[in-house]
Formats: sequence, structure tokens, C-alpha cells
Amino acid sequence: MSKSDRTRQQIIEKAAALFNQRGFAGTSMGDIIKATGLSKGGVYGNFSSKEDIAVAAFQHAVDQVHQQVRARTRVIEHPIDKLKAVVYFYKEHAAQPPVEGGCPIQNTAIEADDGNLLLREHAIKAVGIWHDRIVTTLKTGQEKRQIHPDVSPEDFATQFIATLEGGIMLAQLHKEDRYFSPVAQLLLQMIEQLQP
Repeated sequence: MSKSDRTRQQIIEKAAALFNQRGFAGTSMGDIIKATGLSKGGVYGNFSSKEDIAVAAFQHAVDQVHQQVRARTRVIEHPIDKLKAVVYFYKEHAAQPPVEGGCPIQNTAIEADDGNLLLREHAIKAVGIWHDRIVTTLKTGQEKRQIHPDVSPEDFATQFIATLEGGIMLAQLHKEDRYFSPVAQLLLQMIEQLQP
């Protein structure tokens, strides 16, 4: 990795925590400059705007969460067990998330729904990728007769994401994992009902 690549990565990593905790509107270029210890020119030499940094930081934050979840699930073959592993991961990290400030998709979606259209599009894309992964997992399970044929993978994926994100919101709001526990229980029941 070149020096400029390392500098760019440093900006992204520091900005990811700032944007995820404070939001786009609540994070200034001065905050980013202070967090990175770089000069204004050092930051603008790598990014043309705060929005460009926010997009890269968002993608970095989402990738961090995805990598940790993927590390947990990629070794699991059965779709039921794979989905349960996702629930257990978030149960462990609901109040202490992998990225400071909570779920980057949730935080960005809430802030950008009426404001920053570019960030909103990136949040929509991230949810779409997550949704598609669940749908693929369930369809593969249906082909192997591990998931009931009457299950709608698309509907389940939407319900799963919405329920999970609601639980994360409650745990983050209260800063206590226990608020995610009844949501985790509901998700596990939903997963059990997928069986043929």
C-alpha cells in the first residue's frame, strides 16, 4: 500500500466513526481534519468533498460489519443455522457494535432519508445487498429441501432485516444489550418456522 493509499485509508477509518456517531450534518471537515491529524490540504488531496469522504466512510463501516458477520457464517452450511448465527452475532454486539455509533446502515438511512440523496442511495444499495443475500440463502435452502417451499424468501428477508434493525435501535438507544434479547428470541422463532 502506497503512502497516499495509507493516508486515504486513515481518513476513511477516522471519518467512519465520526459520521456513524454524529451523522453527516453533525460532522464538519474540521472534525475530520482534527481526527486524522492531517492538514486541510492532506484531506482535500485525497477527497474532493465531505460527501465523498462520507460515502467512502459509509462503505468502509458497512464492510467492517459484513466481514465480521461473514466470518461467523461462511463456515455454516445449513441456512437455518446460518441465519441463527447472524442473530447471535447481533445479540452479542447490539449495544457494543463493530463500528462505533451503531449500525451504519440504520444511522445513514435515518439521517439521509430526507437529506443527502447520495448517502440515501448508498444505504438503499447496502440494504439491497443484505436482502439479496438472505433471499439467496433461503432459495438455496428451498432447493435442498431445508426451507419450507411455501416460505417467501423476499418477504422473510424484509421482515428479518426490519425486526433486527428495530432491536438494534432499542439496544443502542438504551445502551443495553438486554433490549435486543426479546427481539433475538422473536427472530429465532421466525427462523425455526422456516423449516419444512
